[in-house]
Amino acid sequence: MNTTFSSSRQLVSELASDPDMAELVGLFVKELPQRADAIEQCLDRSDYQELARLAHQLKGAAGGYGFPTITEKAAIVEQQAKDRSAIEELSTVVRELSAMCRAARATP
Repeated sequence: MNTTFSSSRQLVSELASDPDMAELVGLFVKELPQRADAIEQCLDRSDYQELARLAHQLKGAAGGYGFPTITEKAAIVEQQAKDRSAIEELSTVVRELSAMCRAARATP
């Protein structure tokens, strides 16, 4: 799924209606901008290994908190970092992932 994400969109957790998960999802969403910053910094340094590691962690966590689209995009970033894809191509998907992280919401 290699679609472009509009930064004007909001991503709401699929677990938004689960009262048992609300607090955990809220904490996860709160840390997403910092995760996005760290991923962008790895891209800026061309640190493919750390970029792949951070994307892998995000890929695993996002699905568990109800954000499958972030999981999918993080998987693409991880694979492209492992493949050492061209920086221009990698930059595009990192920016899309970053926009998704910043658009994530625990509730509508």
